[in-house]
Amino acid sequence: MKKTLHIDEKTLREAREACGASTDTETMRLGLEALIRHAASQRLRQLRGSEKHVVDVPRHRGGAASPARR
Repeated sequence: MKKTLHIDEKTLREAREACGASTDTETMRLGLEALIRHAASQRLRQLRGSEKHVVDVPRHRGGAASPARR
């Protein structure tokens, strides 16, 4: 899809350098994908702890690997 956008050159250049893109199109695609991932994680974060009557499950990190990972 083709769109005409008015974007500050310095901002676009900094974004291209930050994401390692080689074109303006790739820069915009990577930036939009990052924005979508960020918004999804924010929505998940808002759901955390919303269930009132759930027993907290202890978290386990390290130790023995689960059978699926062996």
